[in-house]
Amino acid sequence: MSDLNLQMKLKFITFFVSLITVSVFSQETEFVAKVSKNKLGLNQRLRVEFSINKQGADNFAPPNFKNFKIVGGPSHSVSQSWINGKATFSQKYSYIIKPLNKGEFNLPSASIEFEGKTLQTQPVKIIVTDEVEVPKNPNDPDYIAEQNIHLVAEISKSRPYVGEGIYVEYRLYFSNNVGIYDNAVTEAPQYNGFWNQEIKRDGSQVKTALYNGEEYRYAVLNKALLIPTKSGKLTIDPMKMDIVVAVPTGRGDFFGNPITKQIRKEYASARKVVNVKQLPLEGKPESFSGAVGEFTYELTSSKNVLKANESSQIKVEVKGVGNLKLFKLPKIETPKELEVYQPERKEKVNITTGGLSGSVTDNYTVVPAYKGKYKIPKTEFSYFNPRDEKYHTIATDDIFVDVTEGKELVTNTSENQVVKQNVVTTGKNFRYIQTSTSLAPLVKSDFYRSPLFYVLLLLPIAFIPIAIIINKKKEERDADIIGSKQRKADRLARKYLSESKSRLGNKEAFYEALERALHNYLKAKLRVETSDISREKISQLLQEKGVEISTIDEFISVLKDCDFARYTPITNVQMNQEYEKAKQVITQIDKQL
Repeated sequence: MSDLNLQMKLKFITFFVSLITVSVFSQETEFVAKVSKNKLGLNQRLRVEFSINKQGADNFAPPNFKNFKIVGGPSHSVSQSWINGKATFSQKYSYIIKPLNKGEFNLPSASIEFEGKTLQTQPVKIIVTDEVEVPKNPNDPDYIAEQNIHLVAEISKSRPYVGEGIYVEYRLYFSNNVGIYDNAVTEAPQYNGFWNQEIKRDGSQVKTALYNGEEYRYAVLNKALLIPTKSGKLTIDPMKMDIVVAVPTGRGDFFGNPITKQIRKEYASARKVVNVKQLPLEGKPESFSGAVGEFTYELTSSKNVLKANESSQIKVEVKGVGNLKLFKLPKIETPKELEVYQPERKEKVNITTGGLSGSVTDNYTVVPAYKGKYKIPKTEFSYFNPRDEKYHTIATDDIFVDVTEGKELVTNTSENQVVKQNVVTTGKNFRYIQTSTSLAPLVKSDFYRSPLFYVLLLLPIAFIPIAIIINKKKEERDADIIGSKQRKADRLARKYLSESKSRLGNKEAFYEALERALHNYLKAKLRVETSDISREKISQLLQEKGVEISTIDEFISVLKDCDFARYTPITNVQMNQEYEKAKQVITQIDKQL
């Protein structure tokens, strides 16, 4: 029985080993070279690793480390694992090297033999700069966090035309050496000189990309469409964030897992400069009103044949991609015999990375009063296309409105005036004048001693005690100085927050209105443009006015919440809480001021 069990165990082990071997050999052969960094200073070092994913490779030959000095290695390691039914194998050769010269170098290929073939790695590009400042302790958590996390602002085009849409994307790059536990936007970027709108994204999916030649994970934090409204150098201020980073300490726990330390660090993207080009003057049409992009244009009528007092819709429509909300549509001219109402504007616009796409329409309601045939003259629409850097003009055809039924409009062909008609008497022209009447004596009523007389006499006397009570209540309210200040502050808070209250339920509109209300309140109280100064300066000004530190912190907290809420999901309950918090803090500041 024991021999039978032994045979069963041997068969199982043989089957398991065979399964691993088949799985490993079924993988595609890869022989690659990886470096710890592609860009370093002359006084720094880097790690080079050559790995193959197949067992049985031999005769490894390292590259010629020209322009570099080997300061460590080679070290050889083999690893094999079986995870979720998938077997992996890796054989690695590692070196620590130091650059000898500044410049841009290609690390040559390494080679290894496998199944009678010689495999080679791809050359690796390495950039060596001047010596950089290296901390005394390379394991310093602040230094590790700074080297492994980068907040980057990327713009789609650095030299657009005025009115041409570009986009800015804020990415947070982080390497596999660190972890992120919490993050918050402390200062949102300012887009002075740009019409801007946030581009909605589907969550913050983590992706992989190369940054400075090294592989990083990254998440898109914010993306916005920018349309410059003037030419010259326009600056995009940095976005600032507080991030809680978990960095390795170089030590391991009982099971060999690395021990990390959490630190809070502030990051800021680089300030970006966009050089905006003025639209060319050469070839600029008279009908150009600022449209930049690619568009189509139409002038249409809902009815060309109608009766007098029957309405028709004249539609002026521009479709395409560009700065759809930032230019004027052509206006139509109609004969004076047609009554035209103010146009109704309709916008169906989507925000994309290429600009605003959709259509903008003006609908004119036209009502004829007289029979006849009328012409609505053609119109022109011009736009500038940044792709071919040329102006384009689209002209429409004349529109004719044929009124088949209605009053005749008789005019003098020489003077273009209506012909006066002679009045014809029929004997019944003045029938409305009454020539007879019947009179009756007027009954005189005596107001004195009437019921109305006594009511009006006693009414002032009845109001005296009411006036006394009202006056007493007013004196009590006036004596209550604290209560009076509270009521005044509450009214002021409701006044400034009225717009944000009306936007409850619409996240973006609510927080924009709430932030604007807070800035407008401080602008009125401090006599400064608070939107142009930092929160630290706002805090300083409020302290100088005698506002308590705790109240100032609550005010700054609401401002931060306005920025952060735009990048996170928010419920209606949270918006209501934010509104009440803002109302309370304005009331407190006003009482203390």
